[in-house]
Amino acid sequence: MSTEAKAQDKGLRGTEAQAITRLLLGLWDLGGAEREVTKTELITDRVKLNKERVKDYQDILEKLQEKGAITIEVKKRKPYISLTETGLQMLAAGLNSSDFKFDGEELKPRDKDINAVLRWLRESGTVGNGTSLSVNTANNLKAAIASYEEFKQVVLDIYDQLNQEHNFNNLVPIYRLRQQISDRLTRSEFNEWLLEMQANDIFQLMAGEMSDITPDKREDSITIPGGGLRYYAKLLNS
Repeated sequence: MSTEAKAQDKGLRGTEAQAITRLLLGLWDLGGAEREVTKTELITDRVKLNKERVKDYQDILEKLQEKGAITIEVKKRKPYISLTETGLQMLAAGLNSSDFKFDGEELKPRDKDINAVLRWLRESGTVGNGTSLSVNTANNLKAAIASYEEFKQVVLDIYDQLNQEHNFNNLVPIYRLRQQISDRLTRSEFNEWLLEMQANDIFQLMAGEMSDITPDKREDSITIPGGGLRYYAKLLNS
C-alpha cells in the first residue's frame, strides 16, 4: 500500500460537520448536559470510529469550545468536557440537517449511535434549563458552518441580500457580513475563509473610508497580513 493510500486510511470518517454532530450526540448521550465527561470517555470510548485517531478530534473540540458549545476544564491534567445550551442547539440543528446520515463505508451505523438518536427523539421536549429542543424545532436553528465551500455560499447569499436591501453599491461592509453569521463560526474561520475568497478572485477586500466607524465595527472588519485594515467586500465580476 502506498504512503498516500495509508494517509487516506487515517483521519475523520465522513465530513467535519458529521463528526461535530456525532461528537455532540455522544456527549449528550453520556449525560454531558448534566455532568462532566472525560475526554477519554467521550472520544476514545464513545465517538472515535475505526481508523480514526483521538488527535483527529482536537480541532473540533477547540472549535466547539470557542463557539461556546462545550466547556473543557482540566483537573489533575485530565480534560473534563460538558455540553452547554449552545451545544444542545447545535446538536438539534445537526441532527435535523440532511447532511447528517449513516451510509456507505465511511459512516457505518453503530447501535449506540442509532439508539442515541432514538433516545433524543423520545426525550425531545425540555432539556437542561427548560429550553425546548425537540428535533422539530431545529428548523429554527442554524447549524455551524463547517467548511470553506459552505462559508462561500452563505456569504455570497448574505452579500447579495445586504447589497440589495441597503443599496451598498457593491461595497458591502465586512462587519455586516461577520455579524450575520458570527454565531455559526469562529472569528479566525471567518477571517481565513474571507481571505481565501479574495485569493480565489471572488471578493476584493477594500479599505476606503467609513464615516460611522466605531471600535466594534473596526474590530469586526478584517486585517490583511502586511496590508492593514479592510472595511468593504466587493464582488468581482466573473
